[in-house]
Amino acid sequence: MTNATTVLDRPVDRTQTLPRSAAYLAPVGRVLYSLIFLSALAGHFRAGTIAFAAAQGVPLARLLVPLSGIIAFAGALSVALGYKARWGATLLALFLVPVTLTMHRFWGLADPQVALLQQAMFLKNVALLGAALLITVVGSGPFSLKR
Repeated sequence: MTNATTVLDRPVDRTQTLPRSAAYLAPVGRVLYSLIFLSALAGHFRAGTIAFAAAQGVPLARLLVPLSGIIAFAGALSVALGYKARWGATLLALFLVPVTLTMHRFWGLADPQVALLQQAMFLKNVALLGAALLITVVGSGPFSLKR
């Protein structure tokens, strides 16, 4: 058996280990990362959220907004628990790309305060996307239900 496992068809070296105290940061980080998605689930079923998405040009918003909430929730739960976290992070990335580009278009907005708020939301989502991609590559880390 080697010290490499296949992650999306690329080997990852598992020979480096963290100090035991640092290893506890992995589950804390996974849960903190996931909280934003887990806490947003109910909003995806609210009429106001669906109407806002429809106003932003989301087709079939009554179907796609709740479905996107379920996808994000499933991905976040997977990452938080460390169970198939790479797949969960992939779901989060697939959720974040269209949501970021559709719901947070800050360019060309007339109101500078609204544009600034949407730019902040856009950049927040870009950062979340970066973390999802990182988890997709490196996995869940220690103290996972299943790596």
